[in-house]
Amino acid sequence: MASTIDQSCLYAENHEWIRVQEDLATVGISDYAQDELTDVVYVELPEIGSTFKQGDPFAVVESVKAASDVFLPVAGEIVEVNAALDDTPEAVNDDPYGRGWFVRIRVTDPEELATLMSPEAYASYLQEQG
Repeated sequence: MASTIDQSCLYAENHEWIRVQEDLATVGISDYAQDELTDVVYVELPEIGSTFKQGDPFAVVESVKAASDVFLPVAGEIVEVNAALDDTPEAVNDDPYGRGWFVRIRVTDPEELATLMSPEAYASYLQEQG
């Protein structure tokens, strides 16, 4: 099955997505990533106020298959976490671009957004991954 790609997001090579609204951005993992992980059973999110550089691991996703780090697509400060994932981690599988979001960040270096892939480039990247 082909993975769904949200056209309103930018994508990182590690399969994280980011949706920017002014100076805040929402971050999660792509449909492809959740499909590779299979059933998500736990998500460990960072503390509000934490800051991370681009590419830093900021969360851990545990599935029935494995535990995987999730990397921040751009540098930022965590301003909100999706606490609903504590009780419903399966939202990551069911709705990765909606209810399954991980964090909201204040982007500290907007120029880093230019290093991410457009939805079209990400679609090509996934094809290359096989």
